[in-house]
Amino acid sequence: MDSFHWTQLLNPEFYITLEIGGVPIGLYVVLFIVFAETGLFAGFFLPGDSLLFLAGIYSGELMSTVMPLESDFMNVTLLSMLVAAAGIVGNSFGYWFGLKSGTYLYTREDSFWFKKKYLIQSHEFFEKHGGRAIIFARFIPVVRTFAPIIAGIVKMDRKRFMFFNVLSSFMWAFTLIFAGHYLYEFFLQKLNIDLKAYIEFIVLGIVAITTIPVLLNAIKGKKVTEQEAVEELEDGQDNNLPG
Repeated sequence: MDSFHWTQLLNPEFYITLEIGGVPIGLYVVLFIVFAETGLFAGFFLPGDSLLFLAGIYSGELMSTVMPLESDFMNVTLLSMLVAAAGIVGNSFGYWFGLKSGTYLYTREDSFWFKKKYLIQSHEFFEKHGGRAIIFARFIPVVRTFAPIIAGIVKMDRKRFMFFNVLSSFMWAFTLIFAGHYLYEFFLQKLNIDLKAYIEFIVLGIVAITTIPVLLNAIKGKKVTEQEAVEELEDGQDNNLPG
């Protein structure tokens, strides 16, 4: 048995291939992570996109632990549906939490599990895109954790929220899981390249791609804040000028 090191927690493959007493529990861990990342504000640091992409690569192994199917397509489809369901439940819990907590989170102090800046960025994102933010947020790390909470805080219509919730969950799950599975098959059959041997590079690539929007948004927000501060200072100086 290989010794455990905490850095393994940063690798989505660790969760997918996890076993307890020789019993594979990867599927259950994947479903819990999807729920936590989309329903608990403390789940913003968990792997999301890269986890689903790798789940597509390991779809056969994951599904064989609960419902082994001969059809490869059905394995991927059923896995995608289970992940989508976990995402729907997670978002619903986040919406409920936001509805009940109200503005409490805005007055809460920062901690390891909670960063107020992420809440504010998600609120701005939600105000800009409205209901569509629930769909867009699914594909953006951090934002997807806080978007349903914001929807609850602003008391978004429940039926409208559930429509975007269900739609975005299926889009997210099916897109990433199918992409992972069939890209793996393509590279293996057409190019004789086993993507499982390059998991680290795949994860780093997906993380880099998905975090770019977050970084750009943060930089843009910082520039806007600085500009507002300058304008406020100039206004103050103008008001102090003798008439």
